[in-house]
Parts: sequence; C-alpha cells; structure tokens
Amino acid sequence: MQRTANPCMPVRFRLWPPNFIMIETITLTDFRNHTSCRIKTHGRQNVIITGPNGAGKTAILEALSILSGDRGMRSAQMTDIARFGGNGGFSIFATLDDDTDVSIEFNNGDTNRRGRIDGDLAPLSELSAKLPMVWITPREDRLFVDTSSDRRAFFDRLVSGFDATHSGRTARFAKLLSERATALKSGHDMRWVDVLDDQIAAIATTIATARIQYAGELNYFLSNAAISVSGMLEQMLIDGHSAGDVERIYREYLGSAREIIADKMVIDGVHKSDFGVFNKALNLPAHLTSTGQQKTVLLELILAHAKLLHARNNRHPIILLDEAIAHLDGKARKNLFESLDKTNAQVWATGIDAEMFKDVPNAVFVSCAGDAISNILVSEQE
Repeated sequence: MQRTANPCMPVRFRLWPPNFIMIETITLTDFRNHTSCRIKTHGRQNVIITGPNGAGKTAILEALSILSGDRGMRSAQMTDIARFGGNGGFSIFATLDDDTDVSIEFNNGDTNRRGRIDGDLAPLSELSAKLPMVWITPREDRLFVDTSSDRRAFFDRLVSGFDATHSGRTARFAKLLSERATALKSGHDMRWVDVLDDQIAAIATTIATARIQYAGELNYFLSNAAISVSGMLEQMLIDGHSAGDVERIYREYLGSAREIIADKMVIDGVHKSDFGVFNKALNLPAHLTSTGQQKTVLLELILAHAKLLHARNNRHPIILLDEAIAHLDGKARKNLFESLDKTNAQVWATGIDAEMFKDVPNAVFVSCAGDAISNILVSEQE
C-alpha cells in the first residue's frame, strides 16, 4: 500500500511490504508520568523519541510492549504503572495503519488488564497476534555476563514470540515444580508426586524441544553470531534422543531425586538450562568481548529474531529499542540503522541526543518532556 508522510510536507511515497504492521497514533492516559499524551508517526517506519532522563521516553516503549498483550518490558505490577496521583488506573490506545483500534485498560480495583480490538473485548493473546513485538532495554546490556537465569528469561521470551505456547509452558512448569516441592516437604502421598513427575517430564521435554528448534532456526538468520543451548534435556535432544526417550529418561530421573536438602528440592532440568552466544567475527564467546561488541551482537540477535518471525508467521514485528545505541560507535550505529531499514519493521527507539539518530532514514523525531510531546522533525531521507 502507499503512504504519505506528514500532510504538511511535500507528498512522498513508499511501497510497504505485505503484513507490515504500523502504529499510526498512540495515546497514553495516566500511564507512569504521562497524564495524557498522544504521538503521531506520520506513516514513518522509524519513530525516534528523544529527551532528558526522566522525561518518560521508556514509559512510551513500555506502553507499547503492554499493548502487545505482554506484561511489558519492565514486568511491572499494573498498580505500579498507573500514574501517581491519578485514579489508580491507566489506558493505552493505538490506531494501526489498517484503521484497527487496539487498546489496553486497567482500572483501580481490577485484578487484570482488559484488551480491546475495535472497541470489543479481546483476550490478550489476540493482541499479541495482532501486534507482535520484540524489544531490548538497558537491562540486557549485561546479558552475556549476568546469571544464567537472566539469559534464560530473555531467550525464553524470544522463544515465546516464535512459539506462542512456550510462555504458558514455562509458567506451568514453574508451578508444577513448586507443587512438587510442597508435596515432598509435607510428606504427601508419593502417588501424587508420581502424577506431578509425569506432568513435569512431559512439559519439560516440550520446553527443551522448543528451545532447540528456536536456536537452530535463529542461527540461519545470524551472520556474525551463533546461539547455543545447554542443559540436561536439551543435550539429550542434541545427541539424537527422541522426545519420547527424553521424557522417559527425565521421568526416571525425577523418580530417583526426591530428597529435600536444606529445605530445598535439588533437581536438574530445563529450569537450570543456559543459552550461549558466540561472536563469530571475533572468534570469542560474547561474554569475553567488549561492552560495545556485546551490544552489537545483542542487536543482531533482535534483528535476526524479527526476520525469523516474518519467515515463520509472515508478520513483521514492531521493534522497540530503549537506549539501544549506547556503547555503539559511529560505524556500528550506521550499520545498525542500515540493518533496521532492511527489516521492513516499524522501529521505536529512545535516546537522549537526537543528533545520534541524524542518519536514520524514513524517521519521525519526537521530543519528549513528560506530557509535553511534540513531533519536531520528520526526516526527508528515504
């Protein structure tokens, strides 16, 4: 389809690919420090939000991430997101390029968010399908050197974009582990523990399978990096065991590991697995490279993930980059902007200095200072 830029500017045309998802406007009400603000993208692929620290730049990206049906890039409690001094609730409302309206609202006293599509109540899973998104935040800057649990949470979120049922499985697995620990501590009937072990073995095998499949397919889209998965069940699958054999072997392992040590259940499994990333350009594991090199690899992972989702679902996910160009030199920024332009995805990025984004093509620049939101410049580059 054809789009025009800001109607106040000379008419310009760009042919967008099929299934390109674009947010035309987004309105926040009582969200974080925003009483009420509205952003228009003017039909542009790149939305650059700049402003001083504390102005609410990240809050805008967080609102977008919640609009996708997710808990949000900060995984915050909904009551903590509502503006202090407001009525205890908030709303996020967006209009897409196909004139679809998508919204999320949270009211004081409710326990859950409510999603709507064109005004009708819709499950959050429908919003996720309508607005697939992927993001990175400054929290991921230390992804390769922090704990395995941080990496596991990050990559499992990516796997969930690839396999929509994955997040539900990981949540169910954690709940089953907790129930098993409680049963063992209380000396519960072992027949109930047998039932739990059956369920745990089945769901753990499915989780490990999804991770292996995702890593293999993601590597196809990576040029300068490679991703690997390590873990008890994952290694058995890599070694050629069938899913049925892995499930049986893990079930037998669980049956032989029912001790509580120091008030804790000590067992191996997919909750102990890890992801590794190798920088092929430097021939080094990512955690042994510089901060800037780690950020470059992380961004390549996100771009590869976006390409994979398009290849798998024929959808171009929206990409959210919060302070993503920190630690990147001029050449790395140029390469990033060129790569983003080729993804055919709408990109929302934040930064303090607008000058660092001056080479971004097809961009609208948004100045943010709390509720004072203004589209200050639409780039002429195509």
